[in-house]
Amino acid sequence: MELRTLRYFLAAASEENITRAADILHVTQPTLSRQLMDLERELGTTLMYRGKKGMTLTEDGLFFRQRAEEIVELAEKTEQEFQHQEGELA
Repeated sequence: MELRTLRYFLAAASEENITRAADILHVTQPTLSRQLMDLERELGTTLMYRGKKGMTLTEDGLFFRQRAEEIVELAEKTEQEFQHQEGELA
């Protein structure tokens, strides 16, 4: 599981639409769909129900969104801390 994939999932969850999320992420819709299906396969669960007018998160998807937000936030905070350290050392 990569941070990029978590960000893809969060964008799709936020937009509730894979096509709109793909546009925001500057990737093709099939690429995003494939990444999300691979994520579901990796986790062994369905994270979202896909429909013609968008998608909704399953119960597992809601739980995973919370965890993905925590992981991405922690990664960003860690990067910022290292960037801050570099500034102090220069």
